[in-house]
This record gives sequence, C-alpha cells and structure tokens, in this order.
Amino acid sequence: MHKNFIVFEESRLDKYLSQKLEETRNQIEQLIKKEYVKVDGKTISKTGYKLKENQEILVELPEVEKSKNYEVDFDVEVIYEDEHILVINKPYDLVVHGAPSVKEATLVDWLKTKKISLSTISGEERHGIVHRLDKGTSGVMVVAKTNEAHVGLSRQLEDKTMGRYYLAILDMPLKDNIVIEKPIGRNPNNRLKMGIVPDGKNAKTAFAKLQMSTNEKYELICCKLFTGRTHQIRVHLNSINRHILGDNLYGFKGELNKINRFYLHAFNLYLIHPITNEKMDFKANITNDINEFINKNFNMETVNEKLGKDYINSAFSFID
Repeated sequence: MHKNFIVFEESRLDKYLSQKLEETRNQIEQLIKKEYVKVDGKTISKTGYKLKENQEILVELPEVEKSKNYEVDFDVEVIYEDEHILVINKPYDLVVHGAPSVKEATLVDWLKTKKISLSTISGEERHGIVHRLDKGTSGVMVVAKTNEAHVGLSRQLEDKTMGRYYLAILDMPLKDNIVIEKPIGRNPNNRLKMGIVPDGKNAKTAFAKLQMSTNEKYELICCKLFTGRTHQIRVHLNSINRHILGDNLYGFKGELNKINRFYLHAFNLYLIHPITNEKMDFKANITNDINEFINKNFNMETVNEKLGKDYINSAFSFID
C-alpha cells in the first residue's frame, strides 16, 4: 500500500511524516532508513531531509493482509455532489476507512459499491478520504472524487480555510466559553483512549455555549477544531471534567443508560470549492436520536434560532 502527500510548507521529512501518518518518530525513521520513502521520485534515506513547498512524497508501506470484502447493508445521505466533490452526512457507528483492526464495512466500501469516482492519493484503503470522523461521530464530511480536488482540499485543511462546527450535548454546563490548547497522545494506561500527555501533538479546540436544557442539567454546545487529533473534542472536554452524553469511554456516568452512542455531531462544513473557488457551506441534518433528546429536554424554538450560520459564527467571537 502506498500514500502520497503534497508538501505545503517547509519541514523535516521525519517530523512531517510523523504528523501525517500518526506514527511514532521511531517508526517513521525505520520507514525512511529502509528506503520506503521517495521525494519527487527520488528515494530518501536521511531522516532529517529538508522538505520544500510543493514537493511530492510517496510512502510505500509494507504489505499487510489484504482487507476482506464486507457486505454493505446501509446507505448514506448525500448532501451535495458534483464531478469533483461529494458531501455526505455520515451515520454514527460507521468507520470511515479500513485498517487491520476493522472487521466491518466502511464508508469507503459504500462509496465503492456506489461506483463513485474517487481520488487515489491516500492509498487503496482511503480512496477519496481527505478528513475523517470517529466511528461514533455522525455528520458532514467531504469526499474528493479526483486527485486535483483532493490536493486542493488538503491544502485548505492545512491553511484552515476549510473547517467544521460540531454540536455536542454535555452532562454539565460549561462555566463559560473556553479555548483549550493541550497536547494529545495515546493514553499510556489504556490503548483504546487518547489523553492529555506532555509529549503529545499540539491540539486546540474552542467551545461555545449555545443553550441549557429546561432543567439546566444538560447543555448544547458548539465546538470548533483548530487541529485534527483523534478524539480531540472528547479528550479536551474530559480534561475540564465535562463529558458528552453517552461517552462512557471518556467519563460519562449519568443515569441515561438508554443512550447507545455519544451525542457528538459534525453539523456544519465550510470550504472553498477546490476547482471553481466558490465559497460553500453545508449542514448535516441532526440524527433522529439527538434530535429527539433536544426536543424533549430543550426549548426547540430557541435552539433553532441558535443553529443559524450567523449565530454560530458570532458565538466564537471570543476567540483571539
């Protein structure tokens, strides 16, 4: 399996690949020293090689067991589609792409069964995938249908001209709007979890209060990511003793035992079309289970007012 990357700013090769592949620096050094890495078609074995803007990196990953074909017995809502990009509303409990540990059909499998044209830059298991959502998170995602679109969208992820706003329901209201900037890495005591660790990767999230429930016990908030670490929103909330309803992995212990998922939804995606340069904005309908909970526990008229684009943008005006 191979992966391709386009360099958007100068960096060391080992540092760049460690961030892109989410592997340890030692693992990256081994890939480079064993000559699995090429830059602009030339094999590079020096870990400290200085990358320049617009260089192309090819990483040939050691062969792994070929993934099995799993039955695709679900459908995915399409929000927008043209010849370059596809915007979808990912259901919760759906893995985005395959991996050795994944034993079920993925979003990429669904895309392939629909015979949708997909970019190939990210390798066989990740055709079309520019960014991810955790398995348990629902909501809006953009998929690249061509390599040209993939490169353009990846550049926007780097320069922050593309981004998402998430909705979450908390077990306890925030004291105030807050920006959390704490490094995230694998939890040393539980490999299933991420955590705040001193040598982790930089991570920054802003949280804006939207609406408290009618009993003032829960709160609907909006989250904005400045980095894209695994479980980032959940880890940062846990660090201030707040938990998303249903998120048992990160400390939720409420009496709402009928919740079979955590209430986190990627609600809004903004981007610049990678080919036409048109500014675009997409919303993903809130899933039925979250919507039912909001209807039962919140003033829906007020909530609907606060889910407008202008209100959400203004809610983050506290950010420097």
